Amino acid sequence: ASPIAALMLTDPMTSKPSSVMQSQTQMTRIAMCVVGVVGSLIVYGILQERIMTRPYGVESEYFKYSVFLVLSNRVLSASLAAAILAYTKGMVQPAAPIWKYAGVSASNVLATTCQYEALRYVSFPVQTLGKCAKMIPVMIWGYFINQRRYTLNDYVIASCVTLGCTIFALYGDLTHKHSAKSSNTSAKGLMLMLGYLGFDGFTSTFQDKLFKGYQMETYNQMLYVNGVSACLSVAWLLSDGAIWEALEFIARHPAVLSDIITLSLSSMFGQLCILYTIKEFGALLFAAIMTTRQLLSILLSCVLFLHPLTWQQWCGTALVFSALYAQAYLKNAQPR
Repeated sequence: ASPIAALMLTDPMTSKPSSVMQSQTQMTRIAMCVVGVVGSLIVYGILQERIMTRPYGVESEYFKYSVFLVLSNRVLSASLAAAILAYTKGMVQPAAPIWKYAGVSASNVLATTCQYEALRYVSFPVQTLGKCAKMIPVMIWGYFINQRRYTLNDYVIASCVTLGCTIFALYGDLTHKHSAKSSNTSAKGLMLMLGYLGFDGFTSTFQDKLFKGYQMETYNQMLYVNGVSACLSVAWLLSDGAIWEALEFIARHPAVLSDIITLSLSSMFGQLCILYTIKEFGALLFAAIMTTRQLLSILLSCVLFLHPLTWQQWCGTALVFSALYAQAYLKNAQPR
């Protein structure tokens, strides 16, 4: 470059507007990621609670077919992954043996089914806060599957999350107001949440092992995990005839179909926003966004669906989210 061009490149009067524009563009992209992730997953959470806990029609019938919701989500996600791979000319052939995809798929279907079913027994704030404790089973599975070791900070944060969830569970009603009131309602809901945490912890840990062991693309794993999950869901629904009952329910109450489609679309759009956020801005921003989303989901559910919380439960909630924000900060502060 000529001296004049070099001088122009280093002139603060010339570079400042460019720097300001780049900063504004960066902030705009971050804001779009926040709105995309938080907005889509809050819609997903609200519809999840609406479908599983609110009646449809004058007959006040409840939708009880959790696996049908799993099927809808997985078909849409697999279709999206196939379309992206076709557009980008990515690898469509399986990068790992199908049985390994099937292992992830089976645990994913069971985890998601437990998550939906739990809403029949416990309130959405209980379910959402319980999901925050997934780092504990992830640490356990990580030790056994990947021989991973954890720091003192990890154990302290996990202990704070566990304590916060315990306080929340002990000092308030866990059931939602439309569940059957019996002595074992809360126990069923908590058992389903434990099932969710165990299966979901295995899913994420084994997915991580697949990524590192086979160097596969994100959308390749998304295609096969969701595709096999859809097949398993169909087999499950056919085995007990629930698929026909679900279709009959939809025929009687068409409103549930729009809720299911919107649920699946919000889940799919959320996945895209999550992948983009992690790729462009890293795991720290993503962790902060997800923690904020979970907190907002609890607050919104309390307002929309009238879930009163005791002051002890608010203290437990504050402890959990403080620990999660601390985890995000400490991870960013670690030397790379």
